[in-house]
Amino acid sequence: MLYIVATPIGNLKDISLRAIEVLKDVDLIACEDTRHTKILLDHYGIKTPTTSFYQQNRFVKAGYIISLLKEGKDIALVSDAGTPGILDPGYNLINLAIKNNIQITVIPGPCALINALVLSGKPTHRFIFLGFLPRHSQARRNQLKRLADLDMTIVFYESSHRIVATLKDINEIFKDKELVCCRELTKRFEEIMRGNADQLLEVFKEKRPRGEFVVLI
Repeated sequence: MLYIVATPIGNLKDISLRAIEVLKDVDLIACEDTRHTKILLDHYGIKTPTTSFYQQNRFVKAGYIISLLKEGKDIALVSDAGTPGILDPGYNLINLAIKNNIQITVIPGPCALINALVLSGKPTHRFIFLGFLPRHSQARRNQLKRLADLDMTIVFYESSHRIVATLKDINEIFKDKELVCCRELTKRFEEIMRGNADQLLEVFKEKRPRGEFVVLI
């Protein structure tokens, strides 16, 4: 069985009893970064062996993991934070497992986009998740223009390095549309900011952006 295990996005207490049980019982844990996952495993006294599974080695390592699953091993897949398969190489392993008729199940838990969507107070019955917008401003504006007429909540992730530039592009295309910026969800400095792009840009004139953001339009 391949267990897709959601892990905390910040607060180490945000893990289910079932997730802890699975991580203790499987034969191997495949992690984006074994050093990062070790913090969580040590916190809960989990001694299960780990192996790295990240963007650069995903094709080679996926074959190795599938071979172990075919031998009858139970393996847990975890990302650095949140639910595997969303914007991480877990997607590739999950697809390969399906093609090889490997049994799969999900151990549900934290997911930053869902947390932000609920906290935003915006309509949740129809939304689109974009992952990260393009790095370059022109490409980013082009994508935002294509989304401007959508009648649904738009959700995407953004880094502290690009949040100001992204807000400037949003301001150009969405004008006075209300935004919600969620920063450092579940962590000590969690912050929910609401307002149009102009108002949020004023906030970042006073303080330098830090941490990871989920932005909703």
